[in-house]
Amino acid sequence: MLNPCSPDFVAALAARLPDTLTAPEPRWLEEPRGKWQGQAGAVARPRSTAEVAAIVQACAAARVGIVPWGGGTGLVSGQVMTAGPLPLVLSLERMNRLRGVFPSENVALVEAGMTLAEVHAAAESVDRVFPLTLASQGSCRIGGNLSTNAGGVNVVRYGNARELCLGLEAVLPDGSVWNGLKRLRKDNTGYDLKGLLIGAEGSLGIITAASLRLYPRPRAEGAALFVVPDPAAALRLLALAQDRLGPGLSAFELISGQGLAFLAETMPHIRQPFVQAPDWMVLVDLGLAEGDTEAALLGLYEAGAGEGLISDGTIAQSAGQRAALWDLRETIPLANRAVGAISSHDISLPLSEIPGFIPRATAALQALAPFRINCFGHLGDGNLHFNVFPPKGQKSSDFKALAGEVQELVHEMTVELGGSFSAEHGVGRLKVADLERWGDPAKLAAMRAIKAALDPFGIMNPGAVLR
Repeated sequence: MLNPCSPDFVAALAARLPDTLTAPEPRWLEEPRGKWQGQAGAVARPRSTAEVAAIVQACAAARVGIVPWGGGTGLVSGQVMTAGPLPLVLSLERMNRLRGVFPSENVALVEAGMTLAEVHAAAESVDRVFPLTLASQGSCRIGGNLSTNAGGVNVVRYGNARELCLGLEAVLPDGSVWNGLKRLRKDNTGYDLKGLLIGAEGSLGIITAASLRLYPRPRAEGAALFVVPDPAAALRLLALAQDRLGPGLSAFELISGQGLAFLAETMPHIRQPFVQAPDWMVLVDLGLAEGDTEAALLGLYEAGAGEGLISDGTIAQSAGQRAALWDLRETIPLANRAVGAISSHDISLPLSEIPGFIPRATAALQALAPFRINCFGHLGDGNLHFNVFPPKGQKSSDFKALAGEVQELVHEMTVELGGSFSAEHGVGRLKVADLERWGDPAKLAAMRAIKAALDPFGIMNPGAVLR
């Protein structure tokens, strides 16, 4: 049983670590969609790994739960604990130092509290790139990105956060420090503790620093928005793009006409690329060490049009036009939020199953009610954001009674096709029941055994990932 983060506990810890604890403010107890309200007895803001270790040791001794907090941008309630004994929120925001950059090794050593944008700037300072790219990069922090194994738009080329990390420094549930901050590409010395902590959402330890992979900066970059007949054509175009563009293909995003309609409905000031929004589009991004990206994308357009895969499109003629295409894509989630979803789904599927899944799931949902479906996402890695909205003129609250049925239908169809109900946002507290229902029993048993071994008192992010 956990104990609450009581005034006496806070006072004792504050005496040990002056200027570290503070009263909870709303920003530490909220999440972006406003669906859950957290609680805390206090907020700890350590400035060093040693202070994190001291805090965890104190919490372990007193059996007080710890909720790690990075930038607060997570969408599955991993950063807010809504019930149970009052926890201590541990914010990494003050641990934001760049510990070192090694351009000849393509490595950066960063503390967990650096925002993703600050990591990008550190890489750019030595003419390199850190390719993890998210809409929230100005506020999300690299510790949270690693703890959730964040994906983003460039996974098709560079992989998830796990593939972008060489080593970690972390505080384990007993307060010991694992000094695994290595810059090695090869290290076969036992279990992959790094891989275990990445994606664990703070339930097995607190990441305090990371050794990250950097990459040479592409010297030529370009983007294009192509109109395609349907998702099946988009998938065939992806294969054609990979054949023609090779490793230069950085992103391949599927966009539906419903997404552009939501933008027109909620943000009419945003300039749209087409007079009439097509049903389906793909945003293709290209980065080359050398060469003419515009010519390469034009060649892809001509080849795709020749096979009936592309009917129209626009190719960016400048860096500004490329940025405008990406701004359009990154603004769609904001329009979704303004409309108000009944149920949002972060799913992944085997690529070949996507063209069949989208119409089948849409038909099944619209048999319940005339829902509007905005399906978009990272087609290059099979990650779709399949979000369900009320008919125009109605509110999501009008369909509150159907929200659970909608989610279950989408997740069940996804799992039946060999997919995942959580592609890149994690499990948090929102999807614990989904993991229990659809997770592999052997995997769940192994996860519980690992949790019990590393965190026997259950103090690390209680209720996240595992009940």
